[in-house]
Amino acid sequence: MEKPLILVSNDDGITSRGIRVLVEAMQTFGEVVVVAPDSPQSGMGHAITIGDTLRLEKSDIFGEIAAYECTGTPADCVKIAKHYVLKDRRPDLVVSGINHGSNTSISVLYSGTMSAAIEAALEGLPAIGFSLCDYSSEAELEHVVPYVRQLAAEALTKGMPRGVALNVNFPPKREQPIQGVRVCKQANAKWQEEFDERFDPYGRRYFWMAGNFVNFEEDDNNDEWAIANNYVSVVPCQYDLTSLSAIEVISDSWEF
Repeated sequence: MEKPLILVSNDDGITSRGIRVLVEAMQTFGEVVVVAPDSPQSGMGHAITIGDTLRLEKSDIFGEIAAYECTGTPADCVKIAKHYVLKDRRPDLVVSGINHGSNTSISVLYSGTMSAAIEAALEGLPAIGFSLCDYSSEAELEHVVPYVRQLAAEALTKGMPRGVALNVNFPPKREQPIQGVRVCKQANAKWQEEFDERFDPYGRRYFWMAGNFVNFEEDDNNDEWAIANNYVSVVPCQYDLTSLSAIEVISDSWEF
């Protein structure tokens, strides 16, 4: 049988440790092709390049594995992979990551890692975004590899609902082993931002965004609880943001 074709991307850039670990894990299953940003693109959300040039260059960073570095965003990388690099082929799975940093709760909206996965879902491709809840560039990743392989294997053998991308977050390396996998919802949590006003050496004002994370959840069926309790969180995400309940409320009560 023909081996599965797996597209790998990320938002930390093609030289990050996380993508190297992910590429090595995906080699277990089939042919791997990498299209990733040539520089870090964290926090880009689903931005795409429409008013500037987009460049794509081959890279030998992964040896014999076909790899390309792109000047665009994570979403750009998946677009150009689908429509140019692999224009005559269809990936069996698209994986993004492994991100250095959490993409739980509201962070999924800002995440470049998840934008690559959701862009693949837009194209009808099975997709998973992997993130480690440890922001250190030297964070340990070995403890998550078995779960990366397990989830990828399930997606390849059993398939995924069309238009869905999995947002997978791993707890950082702790003394106790990971307790298992929780398929759950996105936590109702957000960053309460503050802007620190500062001045540069020339006296010009600038701002530095800071703040505190606030979790409004009261139950344990969410990704924040899972990570805090040493579980892998798996949140199925979709790109359709329509509030069906609001359609009914507005249609019944508003006057047009």
